[in-house]
Amino acid sequence: MSHRTGPKSGFSHSSMRLSLFASPFYGQGSDVTVQLDTGELSLVFQLPFGSQTRMFLHEVARACPGFDSATRDPEFLWLSRYRCAELELEMPTPRGCNSALVTWPGYTTIGGGGSNFDGLRPNGKGVPMDQSSRGQDKPESLQPRQNKSKSEIIDMVRSSTITVSDKAHILSMQKFGLRDTIVKSHLLQKEEDYTYIQNFRFFVGTYNVNGQSPKECLRLWLSNGIQAPDVYCVGFQELDLSKEAFFFHDTPKEEEWFKAVSEGLHPDVKYAKVKLIRLVGIMLLLYVKQEHAAYISEVEAETVGTGIMGRMGNKGGVAIRFQFHNTSICVVNSHLAAHIEEYERRNQDYKDICSRMQFCQPDPSLPPLTISNHDVILWLGDLNYRIEELDVEKVKKLIEEKDFQVLYAYDQLKIQVAAKTVFEGFTEGELTFQPTYKYDTGSDDWDTSEKCRAPAWCDRILWKGKNITQLSYQSHMALKTSDHKPVSSVFDIGVRVVNDELYRKTLEEIVRSLDKMENANIPSVSLSKREFCFQNVKYMQLKVESFTIHNGQVPCHFEFINKPDEESYCKQWLNANPSRGFLLPDSDVEIELELFVNKTTATKLNSGEDKIEDILVLHLDRGKDYFLSVSGNYLPSCFGSPIHTLCYMREPILDLPLETISELTLMPVWTGDDGSQLESPMEIPKELWMMVDYLYRNAVQQEDLFQQPGLRSEFEHIRDCLDTGMIDNLSASNHSVAEALLLFLESLPEPVICYSTYHNCLECSGNYTASKQVISTLPIFHKNVFHYLMAFLRELLKNSAKNHLDENILASIFGSLLLRNPAGHQKLDMTEKKKAQEFIHQFLCNPL
Repeated sequence: MSHRTGPKSGFSHSSMRLSLFASPFYGQGSDVTVQLDTGELSLVFQLPFGSQTRMFLHEVARACPGFDSATRDPEFLWLSRYRCAELELEMPTPRGCNSALVTWPGYTTIGGGGSNFDGLRPNGKGVPMDQSSRGQDKPESLQPRQNKSKSEIIDMVRSSTITVSDKAHILSMQKFGLRDTIVKSHLLQKEEDYTYIQNFRFFVGTYNVNGQSPKECLRLWLSNGIQAPDVYCVGFQELDLSKEAFFFHDTPKEEEWFKAVSEGLHPDVKYAKVKLIRLVGIMLLLYVKQEHAAYISEVEAETVGTGIMGRMGNKGGVAIRFQFHNTSICVVNSHLAAHIEEYERRNQDYKDICSRMQFCQPDPSLPPLTISNHDVILWLGDLNYRIEELDVEKVKKLIEEKDFQVLYAYDQLKIQVAAKTVFEGFTEGELTFQPTYKYDTGSDDWDTSEKCRAPAWCDRILWKGKNITQLSYQSHMALKTSDHKPVSSVFDIGVRVVNDELYRKTLEEIVRSLDKMENANIPSVSLSKREFCFQNVKYMQLKVESFTIHNGQVPCHFEFINKPDEESYCKQWLNANPSRGFLLPDSDVEIELELFVNKTTATKLNSGEDKIEDILVLHLDRGKDYFLSVSGNYLPSCFGSPIHTLCYMREPILDLPLETISELTLMPVWTGDDGSQLESPMEIPKELWMMVDYLYRNAVQQEDLFQQPGLRSEFEHIRDCLDTGMIDNLSASNHSVAEALLLFLESLPEPVICYSTYHNCLECSGNYTASKQVISTLPIFHKNVFHYLMAFLRELLKNSAKNHLDENILASIFGSLLLRNPAGHQKLDMTEKKKAQEFIHQFLCNPL
């Protein structure tokens, strides 16, 4: 092992190589428990879900008396109404649900006429609240369908009033208790008894528009020669390539393309826009026929950026999920990493989107849904997988001969799916059309630019689920606006629709069986394990321990509860998944304890102020408490350590005694080089120097530096090398090292520009002399780091002709890292963000 005695100002050319991790998790993991919280109990459903998701997004209830034998059992009197054999099934209206239909705000005509449903939030399964009308006993939508006028059907939308299709979901409302939860559970188990499959026509389209505005009618893509679809799912990529859209997310092209799509829908039918969601240049639109609006509910939309540090939205995905009758559907539009050699990055982007995309449920106490928690998944977009191993001319020759089958054998997506690294369980139709990328804009000619990109099937549509039949899969060569061609696919998708009479009979059978259930017993469970030890926990490395709860003969609700005087049931670095739920008699649920140390929790673990120790209290409603012990040890890291602490650490952090690390970490940030410490400090942290020196020697001409993520698989390697000082054999891509540097800066508990000077920096962002004066007041080590970083960034700008970096890009990226709002994790508003960018911009354009 070798390590340097410390960095000097300027740049060295010693040999070293580093690795980086773009984001900490991938893969789908095991099941998650979806809860239906009722106030008294929660129902648990097992659904596939990656245990890592919550940790990445956040970077990774109370002491109760026991069962009171004097408490009377609930009588559930409201259920008696279901015992009636009358034709009309009467159900209680969920709290806050308006029984009257309302006219939706923003009503517009699309195609032949329609409704604009965007911007409306669901309230359970009900329409938006009319505050003057609440608490009526019976939603109008439970009246026989023939009583509804055409206008009323048109006005219902998205989270519609409770319709027949929603009866299987009504008991998930918070108003109801134990008996209702059990009813809900049995209704879901018996769903096939009272539903039937009905086919609906879906149009799915994707188009990378290369930053262009619409110049052609889109009907050739969206509606030419096809039967009018019931549902349109239309996705775009590279909607706007300007820096303003990239950094500030505003673009006029959203409205331009929305208008073009709305005018291109099938002219024979009236459509309603359900939702529009956009992340920089990735946009997804969802339309439905107006007659289906009443059966669309629980609409949610989310975005995931997979650009550098998971922040930038130049790459990533957007998704819309909704309930159509009794079938849950999720539509995902993604733009994955570019360049032929970056297929692993594309795989990583896909896994990031799957693990990080989460949708809120109407009941906020329930855990979020993920992409995999849906009956039908439609995935479209510029997936950017290329054709490998063939030269450009060979590819073009096979295309000319229309020998797509031979060409497809070299398709990266086909190869990666076969290796089960991405899109496991998804299906794609046969590719019978020529590659959709790359063309000279305005023509059907292959790329004649200097780069001469090889043709590739970048634009794809895949699906997952049952009762799905693909009717067509094609490109549309007539559209020439972009260097891509649009792609479309038409599906018949079988959706579960409720049969009123069968639903009534099923419900009555369930209620009759529940009448015989005795509820007097105390619930009791057994745990497969109660002590958990996490050894050698490392920074941003997920550790998981699991155990099983086995229920006895009484339905029970379990929940991890807060200990006295504590705000959460566990420490910040720990999470139980699920943390609460409902168990039927003689059933099991697996609980995963997920331990994840991030920038928020690392500093106190480094200093010894916190330890890997906790006690969890598992509480059974009307039952006893169970205590679980969590212990372990944390390996200190330079990530999460203060700048001045690292400057005093001449040895690698893992070579130092824990007492020394604790002492140095707890030193005040204003500590100077007064000679009283164990050794004289270095000017800047050696770990920072290692990364900057590597980039200076290897990456000053690297295109897209600090804009393209590295591979996550390299992060543990780079972290370990920095923490152990074993730097001689490091190797990593330039992008990986660059992102490692950004992650290091982000993890600093006190940013380079101290919190105390934050507001002064913003105030003098237009005055370079005043800005330099603020920097001069920083603690010596922080000031050294700032000047060191500015010198390095200015070196990069000297090579802007090669690396395509400019002052605005670097100021935007580093502005949010070096200047952080002292108010916790509060995000910068647009004004503050621009001032922070302007402050850094001054030091890149003027002499230091």
